[in-house]
Amino acid sequence: MANLKSQLESVLLVTSKPISLKKLAETLKAKPKEIEAELNSLAEGYAQSNGGLRLIKNNEQWQLASSPENAELVKSYLKDDLTGELTDPSVETLTIVAYRQPITKAELEQIRGINCSLILRNLMIRGLVEAEYNKERGVTLYNVTMDFLKFLGIGSVAELPDFEKLNSDENLNKLLSREFSQVTSAADELIKVEVKQA
Repeated sequence: MANLKSQLESVLLVTSKPISLKKLAETLKAKPKEIEAELNSLAEGYAQSNGGLRLIKNNEQWQLASSPENAELVKSYLKDDLTGELTDPSVETLTIVAYRQPITKAELEQIRGINCSLILRNLMIRGLVEAEYNKERGVTLYNVTMDFLKFLGIGSVAELPDFEKLNSDENLNKLLSREFSQVTSAADELIKVEVKQA
C-alpha cells in the first residue's frame, strides 16, 4: 500500500488537470476501490497536516491543489507570474512553437531536451500558446495565438526572421546547433520588449 500511495502522489503531482478514479486505476494497474481508499487517506492526511497541499475531489475527478489558507499568496504569485517578464526557457519554448507549429509536446521536448509541461501551461495561461487535440493523429498540437502575433506586431509567423529556413524539417537539425540560438536571442528581445509594453 505504501508503494501505491507513493505512485498516486507522483501521478497527482505531475498531472496538470483533474484525473478520474478510473484513469488512476488504469494507470496504476490497481482496483478502483484500492485507489479510492488511498485517495481518501491521502486527502485526510493533507487536511490534518496543516501543510500547503490539499487533495480535492469534484465530479469524481481528483487533483492536488494549494491549501485554501494560502489563497491570497498564491493569487499574488500567479499574478506576478502572468504579468512578469518571460523567462529564458519560456522564450525558447515559445520561439520553437512559433517556428515549428503545429508541434506536439513530444517533438518540442525532443528539440529542447527537457520536459516542457509547466512552461507550456504558463504560456497558455498568458494567452501566447494554444492547444488543440488532433483526432486523426491522436495527439495535442500546440500553436502560437493571435495575441502572440499582436505582441510582435506581425501578421503571421511567416514574417519571423528566417522563418522558411527554420520551419523546414530538412534543415532543422543542421540549423539548431548553429543558428537557432541567434534567432532565439533576436526573438527573445522582441518578445521581452512587447510583453513589457503590453
